[in-house]
Amino acid sequence: MGRLIYGFNVSVDGYINDAHGSIDWSEPSDELHQYWNDFERDTALTFYGRKLYDLMSAYWPTADEDPDAPPLIVDYARVWCGMPKVVFSHTLESVDWNSRLERGDPVEVVTKLKAETEGQLEVAGATLAAPIVAAGLVDEFRLVVAPTIVGGGTPFLPTLPSWISLRLLENRTFPGGTVLLRYEASRA
Repeated sequence: MGRLIYGFNVSVDGYINDAHGSIDWSEPSDELHQYWNDFERDTALTFYGRKLYDLMSAYWPTADEDPDAPPLIVDYARVWCGMPKVVFSHTLESVDWNSRLERGDPVEVVTKLKAETEGQLEVAGATLAAPIVAAGLVDEFRLVVAPTIVGGGTPFLPTLPSWISLRLLENRTFPGGTVLLRYEASRA
């Protein structure tokens, strides 16, 4: 059985983007970028919603072709293209870069694939994560808190029917004051 992780860069007030959809405030340091590169390299399967997949697939498949791209970008581009992905969408006709299209219920599909897949799994995107978090399928939360308050936008976590107890696994500070908080969901 796989271990499902939900992680994202978030503002101090808990948003993954601002009210205009911008993530410019969350520019990672090289050390943080390397952290995410290594995280993705160790991921057996990532679940994407359509919006985040569109954003990622618009840049990463050709990012390594830029002669001025730094090694961190080249590395992430290659990791991202090769990483197995399941993309949930009712509007996309096809997906590329080691991805498969899924139109089923995210909670049902993630439950099934989590049981069938060994290793680290990732849910990427707050909209997709919302029902998965609410269903109690996430084993670990990774919040990379940027020292910025954005005042609104897309929340990292959905409104929940009840609270989720967490146990701190790790905290780490990156350059610029960004802090990683890793929590394991406590199952009663």
